[in-house]
Amino acid sequence: MLIPNNSPVYHPWGDAEPAPEWRAVFGNNNPLALEIGCGVGDFIVQMAALHPDINFIALDFYNKGCIKTCKRIEKAGLTNVRVLRAEARSFITACITATSLHMVIINCPDPWPKLRHRKRRLVNSEFVAYLSGFMVSDADFYFATDFVDYGLDVAEFMSVQSGFINKLVPDTYRHYLDGYPISKYMRRFMDNGQPIYYVHYRKT
Repeated sequence: MLIPNNSPVYHPWGDAEPAPEWRAVFGNNNPLALEIGCGVGDFIVQMAALHPDINFIALDFYNKGCIKTCKRIEKAGLTNVRVLRAEARSFITACITATSLHMVIINCPDPWPKLRHRKRRLVNSEFVAYLSGFMVSDADFYFATDFVDYGLDVAEFMSVQSGFINKLVPDTYRHYLDGYPISKYMRRFMDNGQPIYYVHYRKT
């Protein structure tokens, strides 16, 4: 049974419900950004504080994570983040209009480390092509992972992904991005000597 989430920054939505009107939800027409998989919210709180002129949608499927994210947002006093609990693709298809996202962020998604399970990984060329239809020209795409194989795989296919340019040239990935917040999850791996793989592209 799901724990009720009554936070003012939580936006309840179900598959059968109409798409939110984001301008009304946020009370302004600022650029819209999406984080897919917000975890417990420590990254999005830092990111939203750094970019108060951007409206962030923090998306996750896990109810407890959404609740923790909401608490962090409220404690920080942020008004430019809304949290939703939903599966990414169904939510995007139903609730995001074409060419409306100015930024998409995916940090440390499930790596499905076993070889036979890797087809279940969220981020692949097909998914990025799908996301591209919802992104404005010059929108930023950020991907980060602590899993070496996943990082190298995304870096490789993004280097030939149609419609995007690499913002890290001459590198295809880096282990640090200036101005990009580090979550507690990322920090734990970094403190153990395990690098984070960052990929940053921009839609053309």
